[in-house]
Amino acid sequence: MFLATERQIALEAVQAACRACRLVEGDLTGASLDKDDRSPVTVADFASQAVVSIALGRAFPDLHIVGEEDASALRDPAHAALADRVVATVRRVDPASGDADAVLAAIDRGRDTGGPKGRFWVLDPIDGTKGFLRHDQYAVALALVEDGRVVLGVLGCPNLPQVGRAPSADTGCLFVAVRGQGAWSRSIDDPTETRIHVDRVHNPARARFCESVEKSHSAQDVAARVAARLGITAPPYRIDSQCKYAAVARGDASIYLRLPTRKDYVEKAWDHAAGWAVVTEAGGVVTDTRGAALDFSRGRLLDRNPGVVATSGPIHGRVVDAVQKILGS
Repeated sequence: MFLATERQIALEAVQAACRACRLVEGDLTGASLDKDDRSPVTVADFASQAVVSIALGRAFPDLHIVGEEDASALRDPAHAALADRVVATVRRVDPASGDADAVLAAIDRGRDTGGPKGRFWVLDPIDGTKGFLRHDQYAVALALVEDGRVVLGVLGCPNLPQVGRAPSADTGCLFVAVRGQGAWSRSIDDPTETRIHVDRVHNPARARFCESVEKSHSAQDVAARVAARLGITAPPYRIDSQCKYAAVARGDASIYLRLPTRKDYVEKAWDHAAGWAVVTEAGGVVTDTRGAALDFSRGRLLDRNPGVVATSGPIHGRVVDAVQKILGS
């Protein structure tokens, strides 16, 4: 099977990272700091990146990682207590992870720049850190890029209900997709996999769209105007992180809109690579707001792609057209 080893190792790495995140989520006291851009980063972000990096390094020592985090803040003596907690969390999940220097070095493996040639991993150790801090939705997102194309994606969603949006359902899902092999879902704790597919809504008015909870992440007012133009009357499904991709992939929603909140904002590769793979292999379509393919050959940034539109497929052209008309107005 194409990429069978990479698929298994990636699943195991994300599963382990989800365990690390759950450990931290149980006690968030003093577990975060603010980065230079004022966005939060937590013990779980760092520990998750270390756990995934160590697992991938053992199996694929020559492959680089394009990751969101680095360990510079943890090397600051002012954050020594946070660094100690990161190392302790990693060791609880992976006792053979090594000493503090090894853990920090593993985090720093994520500094690679990517590019149009060769193979590299793309990692968001926690997509949706604000959701994580609210004990809400977040995702561990890992993808493999080969010559500029995403060929494998794994999403770990520790708080996502296993059945649709049912709040009483068991929580904790893994989603995996390999190019040409479809998309699959399973529980974090049960290896039994189920094939997933997008819905087949052909009338945009009957669609349900999802968007970010955080207003700073997507222009919700513009999305509301797009929905009105399409005749959508159902309220938006607001959910943090790349769990939105999972929602579209398994048919909880038909549309995911991430519309730019300012002209100079540039999307990051790690915010979309794994989700792109899962939705695409589930039968959906993912483009930017102009209908152009997402260009992962650019490395860390999707600097040629303004915003993102993901749909279940048949309505994609009409959704992009509506987005363009609203943005143009």
